[in-house]
Amino acid sequence: MPPPSPDTFAVVAVAASAGGIHGLATLLGGLGAELPVPVLVVQHLDPRHRTVLAEILGRRTGLTVKLAEQDETARPGTAYIAPPDRHLLVGPDGTLTLTRTELVHFLRPSADLLFESVAGAYGPRAVAVVLTGTGNDGAMGVDAVKSRGGTVIAQDPQSAEFRGMPEAAVGTGAVDFVLPLEEIPTVVRGLVEVKRQ
Repeated sequence: MPPPSPDTFAVVAVAASAGGIHGLATLLGGLGAELPVPVLVVQHLDPRHRTVLAEILGRRTGLTVKLAEQDETARPGTAYIAPPDRHLLVGPDGTLTLTRTELVHFLRPSADLLFESVAGAYGPRAVAVVLTGTGNDGAMGVDAVKSRGGTVIAQDPQSAEFRGMPEAAVGTGAVDFVLPLEEIPTVVRGLVEVKRQ
């Protein structure tokens, strides 16, 4: 596959917390297996338990879904889930890094750290999506994505099972689209697919 040109999107980063499994299943289920970019996902998980999130979501989407691994290269058509108790970061060449650095907002993995790394690595070629969740994780990160020219989507807090995270994102003023959950996959596909023609 040819490398993306500077005016195409190269990555979608997604954050969710409480209520996120339904939100992620709906979003990923609406993105076809032919999605031309990788999807990086932070879902707040209980660090004390092995997670079956990748298996659950993999049954709901044509995308390949897996737990992210250290030094793996993010590939199109694949969703990479941050493992429990690891921050997920990405470099400009698409290499994934998992760290156990400090908790952010008492959380690991942190949406803010993922979004900030995506902003630094991809700039205007990044799309960040904030779904249902409590707290304000992701708000600093969407600011970073927007400041580097990326595009930010938030689930409409009115349609979110838990409004905290999408409300905090919208409150930054950095969100380009505030949408009901069911409309987000279509907009993401439109962004990453249309610019390639």
